[in-house]
Amino acid sequence: MVLQTIDWIILGAFFVILLSIGFFASRNAGKTAADFFLSGRNMPWWLLGVSMVATTFSCDTPNLVTDLVRQNGVSGNWAWWAFLLTGMLTVFIYAKLWRRSGVLTDLEFYEIRYSGRLAAFLRGFRAIYLGAFFNIMVIATVSLALIKIGAVMLQWSAQQTLIIASVVVLLYATLGGLKSILLTDFFQFGIAMTGAVGAAIILLKLPEVGGLAGLIEHEAVIPKMNLLPDFSDTNMVIILLIMPLAVQWWSVWYPGAEPGGGGYVAQRMLSAKNERGAMKATLLFNIFHYALRPWPWIIVALISLIVFPDLASLRSEFPDIDPDIIKNDFAYPAMLSKLPNGFLGLVVASLIAAFMSTTASQLNWGSSYIANDFYRRFLNPEATDKQVVMVGRIATVSLMILAALFALILQNALQAFNILLQIGAGTGLIYILRWFWWRINAYTEITGMVVSFMVAIYFEFIQPSTSVGELATHWELLIGVGITTVCWLTVTLLTKPAEKKTLRSFYALVHPGGPGWKKVIEEAEQDGQPIVTEKTKGWDVPTGILCMVLGSFSVYFALFATGYFIYGNIVAALSLSGATVAAVILLMRFWKKLKMN
Repeated sequence: MVLQTIDWIILGAFFVILLSIGFFASRNAGKTAADFFLSGRNMPWWLLGVSMVATTFSCDTPNLVTDLVRQNGVSGNWAWWAFLLTGMLTVFIYAKLWRRSGVLTDLEFYEIRYSGRLAAFLRGFRAIYLGAFFNIMVIATVSLALIKIGAVMLQWSAQQTLIIASVVVLLYATLGGLKSILLTDFFQFGIAMTGAVGAAIILLKLPEVGGLAGLIEHEAVIPKMNLLPDFSDTNMVIILLIMPLAVQWWSVWYPGAEPGGGGYVAQRMLSAKNERGAMKATLLFNIFHYALRPWPWIIVALISLIVFPDLASLRSEFPDIDPDIIKNDFAYPAMLSKLPNGFLGLVVASLIAAFMSTTASQLNWGSSYIANDFYRRFLNPEATDKQVVMVGRIATVSLMILAALFALILQNALQAFNILLQIGAGTGLIYILRWFWWRINAYTEITGMVVSFMVAIYFEFIQPSTSVGELATHWELLIGVGITTVCWLTVTLLTKPAEKKTLRSFYALVHPGGPGWKKVIEEAEQDGQPIVTEKTKGWDVPTGILCMVLGSFSVYFALFATGYFIYGNIVAALSLSGATVAAVILLMRFWKKLKMN
């Protein structure tokens, strides 16, 4: 496969438009830290929602989906579909709480919720742990996917691909800050979706596939088409359905799907004009992410089972590429090599767009931690906004370089996905409960973070060399969640809570409500310092949970209805479409009862 002149013209135009948007947005980006990291807190909800979708539309995501489908069938996607529950919980409960907090970064939360030096330490440590370590891991995963795409579609070496792509993304990310990223995300999302849908349509026309009818009737595809795992196979049901839906979604911290919101999702919510805008943005993100995008990727993954039935066929087709990086996830860029010139250039642009939207957001988010929560908080408390922005730009460049170097070590997207899940196993419940249970403290978070990390290190590097050997990934996750949860819960009950003054000021600011704050509220009233007003009375979390359930059903029904339309099962598709409409109507009815500004 060789790109022709028309393909390079399309790629060139893409880069010109991208950089033009970045330079346009850079005019006011560096005036204040709030402008650079939060776009002045006045962004429209639809732009923030699309930006969240674009950020999660990474070039490694279709590779991951392809990996899951080739190994476990379409139902293997429950490994990430289950995170919809986390997303809807954020929409209807946590979005307004984050916007109400008024913080610049979600790490500032620690010093308004907890007290003392330990709260400050936690904020500083998390700034480096998440802003640097975790962030580098995520960007490296995305970069790995780009390396594979560059190898197949551009015949570039890993180093050449990373250098060119990194330079471009750094230009607009460092100049324009979050506003530049939001605007380029909107453009890039359109390009990425056009490329994904168009690729699926064109590849269905390959002679060996024979159109949509030929695809769904092919013997290699039929066993992989089920939307739910085979219930006669207990082990697969546990791995693909029970674990993700019963344990994973609430217990695991994963970038972009943090229980209680966080990371770049929190950054977008904090950039909204008000609480209502934060909720709408996050809802749009979850609808697009789970109901709109998966099927073009799934179709290409199913087609790859016909064209490249095993790894040997992939390696035979690409003999000049390092066989160590040719895993099941390599099948997605391999399929794109079958596209015709002209559209090929658009698809390459769409994949580069997916890489850049994710990477730019991760860089801006991570640099906000380093600049605001480490540099200004601990190294230079008197730093001006100009100095903070400068440190943020330096951090952006540094993070990109380190992530690119780490990308050369990884081998496949699923490997990195499982590592990240294990590192965050057991911490998710902390991020859910810390808003609603006064007893959660800084010791809780430190314990959860340290124990989950140690358990992940044990399973990844130590346990395979023992006599026990490697455990299945789902058992490692379950054990990690259990050990971490027991440890942080024990430490919580054995250590002192945050100071009364801190707890009261936090409640007065965010007013989360609920029985978990009853003791704090009663003691404040006894001391003549009431923290509940007529405006903040009541607790709408039960209604929010009902909205979460209805929202989740709405999206799942829409996702399944689309799948059945593709499979030609019209009765099931129409039934699920009707169920989607009914769930949406009920959702709108109860959403009106939620308190928000």
